[in-house]
Amino acid sequence: MTSQVAEATTSPQGTDLLTVGVEEEFLLVDPHTGAAVPAVDLVMEQVPPELRGQVEREFQTSQIEIGTPPGLELHSIRHSLGMLRAELAAAAERAGVRLLAIGTGPVPGPVPPVVDKPRFDRMIERFRLLVPGPGNNGMHVHVGVPDPDTGVQVLNHVRPWLPVLHAVTTNSPFSAGVDTGYASWRSVEWERWPSVAPTPYLASHEHYRRLIRQLIASGVMLDEGMLYWYARLSAKYPTVELRIGDVCPSVDDAVLVAALVRALVATVMADIAEGRPAINTEHHLLVAAHWRAAHDGLEGDGVDLTTGELRPAWELLDRLVDRVRPALAEHGDLAEVTDLLGGLRRHGTGAARQRAVYARTGRLEDVVADVARQTRG
Repeated sequence: MTSQVAEATTSPQGTDLLTVGVEEEFLLVDPHTGAAVPAVDLVMEQVPPELRGQVEREFQTSQIEIGTPPGLELHSIRHSLGMLRAELAAAAERAGVRLLAIGTGPVPGPVPPVVDKPRFDRMIERFRLLVPGPGNNGMHVHVGVPDPDTGVQVLNHVRPWLPVLHAVTTNSPFSAGVDTGYASWRSVEWERWPSVAPTPYLASHEHYRRLIRQLIASGVMLDEGMLYWYARLSAKYPTVELRIGDVCPSVDDAVLVAALVRALVATVMADIAEGRPAINTEHHLLVAAHWRAAHDGLEGDGVDLTTGELRPAWELLDRLVDRVRPALAEHGDLAEVTDLLGGLRRHGTGAARQRAVYARTGRLEDVVADVARQTRG
């Protein structure tokens, strides 16, 4: 996590608005073949010094990460993402590689090594062959909360909505040169790690802390940083962190997800203040809903967690938007989100866009080029 995102917290006293910050992970690829390359050190050398506090290495040498400063205004998140993506894409080009906002590498090639870092060395020593392919790239959204007890309640309330947001972010249909049949193959690869799961229903902040201690003692985690639940409390900062899916292909997509996440958190915080209980959705039904989101994206069906039945995924997204509409309006985001949803409906998810390019040309090189264009904007 970059230090900039860490500052995200609730807004100044006297308002009910929430700050939001975004982390994005990217893949570094050969500009000719599209295969992942271990080029993070070369790219870091090309990053302008004034931006290095917002750019970091990730787990594999084929990955790199950015983090925005926190903001109350959605346009500030858009500006930060656009600037950071453009600067990082330019740095990658100076280093002789290409930057992709994509969940995992679509083109076959060797798996790049892990970054040389003692913690990562310990992870490889314990978990061995769980490294997920050429690079596993997600998007994390941080929203400020006033205290950990409220944060735990937020985690309980948002659980049933996360599969819908998971479907929105699907952006990795290809792997090792073939269509996997999934909209988010990254999600399937990511679940190799034993601490990846929907967030459990939590009785209290102490329950949350106790589970972390027990999971570390069991050996499935080295430390709290390996708590890979789809939503969690930040280990260092006063935020809830929603880790819902693939990195988004474009700034527009990322801004839409950030706005929906903040509005969802604001909506459930109002429910908490008014004493409305969270729905304790069955764990295995949540697992099924996330699987379906990874498989279908928005272009198919999703699991309606109120009935357990399948519904068109867009119907479930429309239901989420209706639920958070007052919070979108309160934050001044409703008009932009409405516009961005129209674009998403026209163009489809990142996975749908990749498949459309491949259907036209039959070349994964063209898919890579299109994703690079969207990444840079």
